[in-house]
Amino acid sequence: MKLGLIWFGNDLRSTDQKMLWRAAQEVDQLVCLYCDEPHVKHPSRYATQGMSTIRRDFLLEGLDDLAMHLESLEQSLFVSQHDAATSITLLLNALPISHIYRNHHGGWDEQQTLRQVANDFPDVHFHIDHGLTLFEPWQLPFQVTALPASFSTFRRLVENIDIASPMPIVRELPPAPNLNLPLIRPWQVEPIQGFHTFVGGEEAAQQQLSDYFATDLPRNYKEVRNALDGWENSTKLSPWLAQGSLSAKQIKACLDVYERDNGANESTYWIYFELLWREYFHWYATCYGKKLFLPGGLSNKQTQTSFYAERFRKWSQGNTPYPIVNACMKQLNKTGFMSNRGRQIVASCLIYELGIDWRYGAAYFEEQLIDYDVGSNWGNWQYIAGVGADPKGGRHFNLEKQTEQYDPNQHFIKKWQGHEFDEQLDSVDAADWPISPH
Repeated sequence: MKLGLIWFGNDLRSTDQKMLWRAAQEVDQLVCLYCDEPHVKHPSRYATQGMSTIRRDFLLEGLDDLAMHLESLEQSLFVSQHDAATSITLLLNALPISHIYRNHHGGWDEQQTLRQVANDFPDVHFHIDHGLTLFEPWQLPFQVTALPASFSTFRRLVENIDIASPMPIVRELPPAPNLNLPLIRPWQVEPIQGFHTFVGGEEAAQQQLSDYFATDLPRNYKEVRNALDGWENSTKLSPWLAQGSLSAKQIKACLDVYERDNGANESTYWIYFELLWREYFHWYATCYGKKLFLPGGLSNKQTQTSFYAERFRKWSQGNTPYPIVNACMKQLNKTGFMSNRGRQIVASCLIYELGIDWRYGAAYFEEQLIDYDVGSNWGNWQYIAGVGADPKGGRHFNLEKQTEQYDPNQHFIKKWQGHEFDEQLDSVDAADWPISPH
């Protein structure tokens, strides 16, 4: 009798899930496991406190939805509160698991954990699929280790490659074995802390996907995508895409149908363009590994930033001399979401106006954003800081011009109380001596 393990991560869905189909065909019993990594819930080296309540609730909703889908297939979702390496080692020592199914995750930590477990258990068959991306590695016209240095080059090389259709939902899974281990328990619903704009899980993801492409909004996407606020000004699919309750292939398939039925234009192409950006950063994280987190990024060049605790705290709370930045940060803290334009604005402010190491901003986004994706987040921060995939060497935005262009009547700033801030940015100088108020 063959026993398999599905190792879930940022792929909390039952549709377009190749590893479920593999397991259904290859093993007789199956354990479905999610590792609720403890390190994401605790303070980090970058003055952040761990996953925010809003992001945590979104994850819990996604797990609850996945558990219900598995239950409909007479399966169960098991959850470990310990790190993945410890949890899977425990399972492999306790049960005769011969097959492990896992989607490739681009992050350095995830790759290292997979390598560690695979090296420790060489007799186990590891089946690695690519359910988080549009393309399989073999489809790329270059080795992943030779990723193009710019997105523009990457896009030109891949944008016409055929993309596989999403896989349908699997209709039957092998049963779970009897499992009684102290560190691993069946999923139990955890209470959600309040009402949120986004609801995690595959059901909500499919609803938003269907609703968006049932409108004329895709035809105008490029014209409105830079708006700082408004539900209809972007697809709003990124949270579910990051959670994996929705796949990039599913979005592309719906986009193709929309273009077939309604015609293609520059805006519909731009939705695909944004998916390609996400794709690029996935392979970017895979290619560059821990360089994604170095202060000098890919080139390891010296940066002219430092860390100022008071400035960072005020930036994160939306209490700077820049109203548009304050409004964006208050929106993030309240909703777990921020427009792409807003992210660029606040990142530029942190780095160039406040002189703070970009990694602190990236870590704060990791704490707060419900659509946090390791490659997209850290890669985009490197892009703004000029230490990543930007041949022009960074992006320093003029905050007054950004306000004039994207919030000329200051409706967004007023909505989020961006004008409310302390008059003085610093209360101490570089030597921690008090600065007298002006």
